[in-house]
Amino acid sequence: MKSPLPANPRHIAVLRLSALGDACNLVPTIRALQRRFPEARITWIIGKGEHSLLAGLSGVEFVVYDKASGLAGMRELWRSLADTRFDVLLHMQQALRASVLSLGLKADARLGYDKARAKDFQHWFTGHRLAPHPNAHVLDSFMDFARALGVEDDRPEWHLPVPAQAYDEARLLSGEAPYLVINACSNARLRNFRNWSVAGYASVIEHAWVQHGLKSVLTGGATPLEQETAGQIAALCQPGSVVNAVGATSLKGLLALIDKARVAIAPDTGPVHMANALSTPTLGLYATTNPDRAAPYLWREFVVNAYPRAVRAYLNKSVKDVPWGQRVRHAEAMTLIETDEVIAQLDALLDATAHQGARHEH
Repeated sequence: MKSPLPANPRHIAVLRLSALGDACNLVPTIRALQRRFPEARITWIIGKGEHSLLAGLSGVEFVVYDKASGLAGMRELWRSLADTRFDVLLHMQQALRASVLSLGLKADARLGYDKARAKDFQHWFTGHRLAPHPNAHVLDSFMDFARALGVEDDRPEWHLPVPAQAYDEARLLSGEAPYLVINACSNARLRNFRNWSVAGYASVIEHAWVQHGLKSVLTGGATPLEQETAGQIAALCQPGSVVNAVGATSLKGLLALIDKARVAIAPDTGPVHMANALSTPTLGLYATTNPDRAAPYLWREFVVNAYPRAVRAYLNKSVKDVPWGQRVRHAEAMTLIETDEVIAQLDALLDATAHQGARHEH
């Protein structure tokens, strides 16, 4: 007979290894658990990069698993936790690798997704399942784990740790003048067509510079695609209107850059959710993923949403006729986003958050 879910857990394990955006969307669940169970220990088993982003998160003990370490890394992690028994394991990663990792963890109760949301046979590895929640945003899917443990206060809070040296790092790149952050590229995964056009970004940068006096800081990793894209964007822009900081920041430095930005613009990738977590006004560009599921949570009304058009154009269906979470894996899908609609949403976002300008202009 399986153990019931604990009414007052003393030690909670959270298993979620990746990705950066999902890690940001999970933090409100951690905060909700901390409000409900202030005496409980919370151990988060997390990926290496994700830990670099969230290191120092208050009240959380991290155990880091580097996916590149494979089974040997799992065995090492299991050894490190051999004497630890959790009251409950919250299995929040719908991937077989994470489920295999969970087998070496000791827990009285294991909670995973309901069968409709579970992937890679995750429901075989958990004794308890969430109540169904059709068409849930990613953040709310994570919050369902807290709700299953009796949490009622589910307001989203983050309080991400950003050290002082990260702000120093950001200031060296951005200077003191107000700026936008533009993270043009998403992860270069197979058939992950989330990147908008070079010409489109250059037009938005021109508009922000001429109409609002805002320069743009380009951010991203050091991959050849990201560096090439940033170089192409910068080459189309007026001198002084753009700073190319691609590959030039740590993850904490990126957080600091975003925190001080007037607005952040990005497709469905980690920085759009970092910006959301920092309460920086956020403009998400969506065509291949459904923003109702994955938009920056606090800024959903300002998303540029070409997803319905992409579903119609490339799947020959309407949004209501495709599975929740369906992606449009077509290289041309993001071209359905028009420059004029991005500029219009930027203007609307700047106008709606004019009171925040003073917070960022220092």
